[in-house]
Amino acid sequence: MASVLSYESLVHAVAGAVGSVTAMTVFFPLDTARLRLQVDEKRKSKTTHMVLLEIIKEEGLLAPYRGWFPVISSLCCSNFVYFYTFNSLKAVWVKGQRSTTGKDLVVGFVAGVVNVLLTTPLWVVNTRLKLQGAKFRNEDIVPTNYKGIIDAFHQIIRDEGIVALWNGTFPSLLLVFNPAIQFMFYEGLKRQLLKKRMKLSSLDVFIIGAVAKAIATTVTYPMQTVQSILRFGRHRLNPENRTLGSLRNVLYLLHQRVRRFGIMGLYKGLEAKLLQTVLTAALMFLVYEKLTAATFTVMGLKNPGKH
Repeated sequence: MASVLSYESLVHAVAGAVGSVTAMTVFFPLDTARLRLQVDEKRKSKTTHMVLLEIIKEEGLLAPYRGWFPVISSLCCSNFVYFYTFNSLKAVWVKGQRSTTGKDLVVGFVAGVVNVLLTTPLWVVNTRLKLQGAKFRNEDIVPTNYKGIIDAFHQIIRDEGIVALWNGTFPSLLLVFNPAIQFMFYEGLKRQLLKKRMKLSSLDVFIIGAVAKAIATTVTYPMQTVQSILRFGRHRLNPENRTLGSLRNVLYLLHQRVRRFGIMGLYKGLEAKLLQTVLTAALMFLVYEKLTAATFTVMGLKNPGKH
């Protein structure tokens, strides 16, 4: 219990949250482009820069940063939960021994499940706020009119029921493999490099963070597309497919996507996602490592992450 409630776990959680918020803010327009490509199926522009130029031209210069605050709030909570759970479980299980790739994967998976169950409502709300006011090419999308985070929660519960706040939970639970795979590769690559040198440079951390996230994103991207559509929840789906987030609906959406756009339809927006997510993850890990190292040095504590 002491390991779970330790000061070290709190330092990792805060550093992870700060790192993710910093990185997401820098690369936020790329995430806006990715979300439009995933949700607005009839948008003809395929490349990231063309979509961003369209958004700026049609909706204004600040439109790529629409929904920044709810996304950052959700991300801060989400990464705090994830890093805290990951490092607490790792401290309990590893107990001073050298960690292994298998243990990192299991701990990453469990941390991901905890994170999904606790923070999905925040992501449902921020997905809708981020797309509110967007000029869609797809006529099947029902527009929203939320005044802010609290009002969005209120309207969703009133109009769709409290269960709607967990729309996309099923694909999200499948997607816990994304951070689990990411952390497995990140920790594994870090261990390999630390065998050859005493400490990692900023460039080392940036590169292994980027490589780990690129692998995880490419493997799980089709499910991320389904997750975005379900979280948005404003498509006029078939009446028999209203149980958003069910296995049946996930398979239905995957099938529809492939039928209409071919297998590459599952990867629409991957370029924007890879650019955004790889650069964001790399910068997040860099800020996270430097912040934890600096905090532990100032407090005179041994960094438990140096296994």
